[in-house]
Amino acid sequence: MVERRSGGEKRHLSERAYHLNPGYVYFSSDNTAIRTVVGNSVAVCLWDKRLQQGGMNHFMYPSTKDVDRSTPKYGNVATVALLRTMQQAGSQDKDLVAQIVGGAAYEKSIRGIGKKNISIARRMLKKFDIPIISEDVGGEMGRKVIFDLESGHLLVVKVHQIRKSDWVKDFPDEY
Repeated sequence: MVERRSGGEKRHLSERAYHLNPGYVYFSSDNTAIRTVVGNSVAVCLWDKRLQQGGMNHFMYPSTKDVDRSTPKYGNVATVALLRTMQQAGSQDKDLVAQIVGGAAYEKSIRGIGKKNISIARRMLKKFDIPIISEDVGGEMGRKVIFDLESGHLLVVKVHQIRKSDWVKDFPDEY
């Protein structure tokens, strides 16, 4: 179990961790670690350097224009949802930086979906003038991701195969 100090107090990182499932957005101003597992899906992490708060989205498909299907399963919706949530919590676009993870290519995945997911993440961030400070995208490997909201640091572990046992029970079969 990993320990770190926050305000002179010892705590276990896993006690303050949130697992983000595909198709969701999570934000917090608390010292939380957001974790997820991505394959051809993409996670966008936003960090507010001034307020030291952040969030992550995890989307599976690039975009939709259909209002009835407008959910965070889609990159265009998930990125705007995360940005709006942070703005409502006091963040200003000029204080935000982004990190992008995922978009791997698998034989079983929809043709080119990983590349399309990466592309929409980049386009949405560019649209709002949010600089991308790091990327770990593409290739053929899945990734386990931990985004530490206490520091804004991102930990990425590449894996040859994403297993159902990776961090969560009942992990979706499509990953």
